[in-house]
Amino acid sequence: MSFHEYPNLYVENVTLKVKSLQKMISFYKDIIGFQVLEQTDSKAALTVDGKSALLYLETLEEAEDKRVRTTGLYHFALLLPTREDLGAQLQHLLESGYPLQGASDHNVSEALYLGDPEGNGIEIYRDRAADEWAWEGEFVKMDTLQLDAQGVLDAGTNKEWHGLPKETKMGHIHLHVAELKETADFYVEGLGFNIVQKYGTQAFFISTGKYHHHIGLNTWNGVGAPAQKENNPGLKYFDLKVPSNDAREEIVARLESMGAGITKMSDAYYVKDPSGNTIRLVL
Repeated sequence: MSFHEYPNLYVENVTLKVKSLQKMISFYKDIIGFQVLEQTDSKAALTVDGKSALLYLETLEEAEDKRVRTTGLYHFALLLPTREDLGAQLQHLLESGYPLQGASDHNVSEALYLGDPEGNGIEIYRDRAADEWAWEGEFVKMDTLQLDAQGVLDAGTNKEWHGLPKETKMGHIHLHVAELKETADFYVEGLGFNIVQKYGTQAFFISTGKYHHHIGLNTWNGVGAPAQKENNPGLKYFDLKVPSNDAREEIVARLESMGAGITKMSDAYYVKDPSGNTIRLVL
């Protein structure tokens, strides 16, 4: 069973607020490997399969500079199907000359890190097979080790890069938050995730269906960090795919009982976590 399909609760796509739409489209096409699904003067939907969007870009009319040390997006993570795909992606990134910010082996996965032109973090990764993950009780063993970059490149030697594979998924999202206890309660008690790893008191990793994580939460920008302003570039919201309408109504009821404000627009519910990050609950 895939960790990114029914009956799991998972991140389906991400919407970013941007200052320069055309510059960002060019980056996500040429460097990352998306295709444009739809585009207007102020918005773009980016796809890998030509059918559905993984990433949405929306232009800010009066954008302020991105603020530092706030809550918001740490990175969103694109999950590639195979190590061969990751190798081809790494070779393309090296040939492009675009700077990487890091590369790590997390035991459960191998990952590349970079930032887009407006400072949004991006992870591109591949998972090891789930039966290779080590669990200690309810916690999965994850670490940050040096990536075997040459091994990854060698795996992709015979695979030409033609953009992101059509099987690419939004693997997870990692958020800066203002504090962990209340925020974790929101995601666990309210939304229904499980904590599957903790890095001390600074980062929690949560998932459904025993994935290594669908969402990461950290206080690395400081406990009490303020939320981004509406006209700051960065994360607008992310879509959380809910398995059924009944499940969504139960989530909404739990969140309302916890004091969370819920807004319904069209066929989606919007809610902010305790750190000001906006989530759209979709079916």
